[in-house]
Amino acid sequence: MHRFSELNIGVLALQGDFERHLHQLGLVGAKAREVKLPADFEGLDGLIIPGGESTTMHKMIECFDLRPSLMEFGRLRPVWGTCAGMIMLSKRIEDNQAGVVPLGLIDIDVVRTGYGRQVYSFDEPLEASLNGHRVTLQATFIRAPRITRVGAEVGTLAEYAGEPVLVCEGGTLASSFHTELDDDTTLLSFFLKEFVIACRPADRI
Repeated sequence: MHRFSELNIGVLALQGDFERHLHQLGLVGAKAREVKLPADFEGLDGLIIPGGESTTMHKMIECFDLRPSLMEFGRLRPVWGTCAGMIMLSKRIEDNQAGVVPLGLIDIDVVRTGYGRQVYSFDEPLEASLNGHRVTLQATFIRAPRITRVGAEVGTLAEYAGEPVLVCEGGTLASSFHTELDDDTTLLSFFLKEFVIACRPADRI
């Protein structure tokens, strides 16, 4: 775990379950920072956009003028979005009656609450391919987005019922589900090792 101690990871802390991501970052020894303002991006090696409510998240991003900083950071550094974070990272949101404007950092289309509303939340063990290794992730789906289109450059790392739920493109990782609700840091460690460390500039390694 000491290999993550030099990493500075931000968690978008406008709304949602950001505290659980901060907790897990502490478990693996990474330095964690809440991101609420454009200045908070300074010196970060990676960013996590947590689950929550995408309409509220969108409004808060606009309120605090975070969109330019988020898009610029996402072009240069690794970003992982979970649940609502995936919605915000997507290229297009289907049936977007709330008018949420996604960041377009990964070439997928999604439909919000595609796996059912809160009452239909469920836990499911998923087989994922992480850097060539098959691992089991305990995934929690809470009003989870469903991916309806995957771009040609997007890789699928895990599926549920034959549909992609964990995808990546370049330095961007997105999951329909949560893994931060307990202390299993498998997916977080994968993000830090294979995305953040792999993309870190030589002068910051």
